[in-house]
Amino acid sequence: MLHLVHTPVAQPDPALAEIAVRADRPTVTKRLWRGSAEDGLEFGFELAGPLQDGDTVFQTARARYVIRQHPEAVVEISLDIAASAAAGIGWAIGNLHLELAAEPARLLAPDEPAVRQLLDRLKVPFKQTTAIFRPGRFARGNQPTHDLGPGHKH
Repeated sequence: MLHLVHTPVAQPDPALAEIAVRADRPTVTKRLWRGSAEDGLEFGFELAGPLQDGDTVFQTARARYVIRQHPEAVVEISLDIAASAAAGIGWAIGNLHLELAAEPARLLAPDEPAVRQLLDRLKVPFKQTTAIFRPGRFARGNQPTHDLGPGHKH
């Protein structure tokens, strides 16, 4: 039986066992897609907006079904080392038409030769790793999910 999902569960029960619905980032960011949970339960997604790693998409009396995004190859730039240059680094990576994820302690960018060459040229230390990559909310035209104040429209 296919379970149709339109939105994540508003108030998931964290006490329930978690069953993963695994997908890569390009799939998780789609609004229409199909997926299967680790226990074989099938889902159809017809979403108003993309999901994120950790979203509960279905819940039963025994379990909650949670989106688990596959980690991917990224370069990590520690903000302990490069905090004062973060805006410039973000601009430079964006100028390559690539996405960037800003976290409290680090910046993440796709692990691509152009990014590594750019960071080497700028003498910005980085390390290659894998992580759940969540580009910024404005990447690829994503709209903010919170109120920007009076006079701003989404």
